Amino acid sequence: MTLLRTLLVAALVSTVPAVALVSAAGSASSVVAPPGDTIVEITGDAANGFEIEHYDGTSIYPPTDSEALAECREYDRRVARVRCRTEVLTWYRDLAATQQALEWAHQAGTA
Repeated sequence: MTLLRTLLVAALVSTVPAVALVSAAGSASSVVAPPGDTIVEITGDAANGFEIEHYDGTSIYPPTDSEALAECREYDRRVARVRCRTEVLTWYRDLAATQQALEWAHQAGTA
């Protein structure tokens, strides 16, 4: 849940228009850019792979869900395999939720 909360906060921060960040004095020189690792877009899906783009232009590509789950099968103990599968499924569920939140935030910013 902490990961989801972190990703959603990052997504919301990344969609705040720069105009809203101008100081009360109206000085355009005081515009504050978000941190470089702020997520600005997520494309793809769990089956085909996600691309996570950051404000600084970097991107990461987590493995597909089937690749991640295959790695979980390499654990010796059943408890470790179950824990791994649960983490993978939670990660991809949270990525999809963040992707949807970003899409809504971008639509709201253009309305």
